[in-house]
Amino acid sequence: MATSIFQSSTRPRAHSHFVCRTLFAAAACWLAAGLAGSRETAGAEAAPPADDPHKPAAIETRDVPPLPADLFAKLAQYQNIRSAAFRSWAPSGDGMLVTTRFGNAAQLHRVHRPEGRREQLTFFDEPATGTFLPGAAREAVDEAILLSMDTGGNENSQLYLLEPRRYRTARLTDGKSRNSLQAMRRDGSLVAFASNQRNGRDMDLYVANPRSTDAPRLLLQVDRQTWNAADWSADGKKLLVVRYVSINESYPAIVDVESGKREDLPQAGAAPAAFGPLAFSAEGKAVFAATDADSEFRRLARLDLATGAYHWLTGDIPWDIANIDVEPSSGDVAFTVNEDGASKLYLLPGGTGTRRELPLPLGVVTDLEFSPDAKHLGLTLARPEAPADAYSMELSTGALTRWTFSETGGLDPAGFVRPERVQFNSFDGRAIPAYYYRPAFAAKDKKVPVLINIHGGPESQYQPIFSAASQFYVKELGIAVIHPNVRGSAGYGKTYLKLDNAERREDSVKDIGALLDWIATREELDASRVAVTGGSYGGYMVLASLTHYPDRIRAGVDIVGIANFQTFLERTASYRADLRRAEYGNEQDPAMRAVFERISPLNNADRIRSALLVIHGKNDPRVPFFEAEQIAAKVRGNGRTVWTVFAANEGHGMAKKDNADYARAVEALFLRESLR
Repeated sequence: MATSIFQSSTRPRAHSHFVCRTLFAAAACWLAAGLAGSRETAGAEAAPPADDPHKPAAIETRDVPPLPADLFAKLAQYQNIRSAAFRSWAPSGDGMLVTTRFGNAAQLHRVHRPEGRREQLTFFDEPATGTFLPGAAREAVDEAILLSMDTGGNENSQLYLLEPRRYRTARLTDGKSRNSLQAMRRDGSLVAFASNQRNGRDMDLYVANPRSTDAPRLLLQVDRQTWNAADWSADGKKLLVVRYVSINESYPAIVDVESGKREDLPQAGAAPAAFGPLAFSAEGKAVFAATDADSEFRRLARLDLATGAYHWLTGDIPWDIANIDVEPSSGDVAFTVNEDGASKLYLLPGGTGTRRELPLPLGVVTDLEFSPDAKHLGLTLARPEAPADAYSMELSTGALTRWTFSETGGLDPAGFVRPERVQFNSFDGRAIPAYYYRPAFAAKDKKVPVLINIHGGPESQYQPIFSAASQFYVKELGIAVIHPNVRGSAGYGKTYLKLDNAERREDSVKDIGALLDWIATREELDASRVAVTGGSYGGYMVLASLTHYPDRIRAGVDIVGIANFQTFLERTASYRADLRRAEYGNEQDPAMRAVFERISPLNNADRIRSALLVIHGKNDPRVPFFEAEQIAAKVRGNGRTVWTVFAANEGHGMAKKDNADYARAVEALFLRESLR
């Protein structure tokens, strides 16, 4: 789920490669998603609204004081830092499509040249994302955009065909089901997408002609399984798909688009393996796949479709392959490697040649796509000391060109803090990696408080990307910020990934205890002034940390977090339930149910003595709003300090700027008061 306080989305396109995990940007705490799912729950208890001009109409609070004008003013510049993301190249070669925000929600813009003006193309109240429809239409006037947008964070995304030069927008889906745009045929004549329109639960695969009024055609009907379309073959007759079981197990296959017949691809090893990004080779005779078969990490392989043989291409790189894109004419392959959270970028000429590393600064690269002339790569580059922006890279020289220059709210970007990579040893001697943002003035005689920011997932990873919130806390409030990648995080091998599964869930909480020990050894950090924050699963980690270490943590910020695994699994959106059981355990199994009863923070809330802030969207389908209601009521009933911020028009996080700005300001005030 997001790289900023704005809602983020995967970018479907002609070579849209399904990645079997979601990258949660815990740096910003706001996770972008949501599905209207908890309105049947009892209404949140709320005091009469305070006289606070900063509070949006859709927000209701309890026990939150009016925000001081000086704090809101100090935050203003940080709240107005912008970011931009590359979405796709214009088929005509006339620029690129990007997302950025100028109003209350991120919208699509066209940029015709590097440093050129951003021409806004969508003007909706909701965050919108999309991609140019590829293919035969080469004139700019004929270029259309496939658009994806939900309502109020409910995740029931609808697909639209937007023709900006003809001033026409047509909805392609039914207006009520959940739809996920996934892969487009290279000529733009067909698009593959997943939808639960058949029964409201199963995400079947459909194909449709986006320029036709014909109804989408059901290609692959699923029953309590999760299939995703990754890529189309060069001739457009076959679709590369993958069945996702869990982050540790998935199965690729090829579907004949005309007949619907599915052929499973061979596995590379005897044991179940995970597959990340997948793509057909340019001529369609092979598949490039990232898989951890017989390895700790997802290596890049070329699977020969005629022989079923895997040819390993990155066996010497002990990190996961994160992104793949294939140039349809030359067959060149561009791919990224996730090295301790940061990206390395490589080019493989012809798909079989000697790979070449392309230079990158410290940061994270996503959204790879070859340009129509095959001479450049389009990409999004997010760095820890600069907002994400859209870039291109010249393949012959490796020269990086910045297309968008996102504003930094009038702040000097040279003053932004770059994190340090650190490690600390946990209870079993295992080294736990983390990124540490340190205030410049922190010293032995001027100890600073600490904010531990725990990512969601849990099958995710903190990566060094820009966070306006972290910069504000470090530079303006003098709070050190630490982002640990506790056991169970992705990116450090499949053994590490499984260390928190099922009954070992609380071992990751013990890693936070080890981090508290590490903080106590640092002469510049004040171990008596520590707070924790996190979103979604990170919210669970916050609540669990408060129950385990009540005397060592002053405050916790729970954002769309899980309070009780039993009620979470019973109420999460039906399409997600089995996927979550694969990670957390099945609450229908008596033994696992007993574990949930023992470890759920709600059942241990009497141990919480820290101040608590709970932030949640009422339309959240992933972690239903009921989770926030019950933990807030339980801790408040125990006589503890609880602030609540609930948004009626949000889902799994704050996607609208006014809500996000207010919630962030409340969090800043809460931390300032708690860590005095």
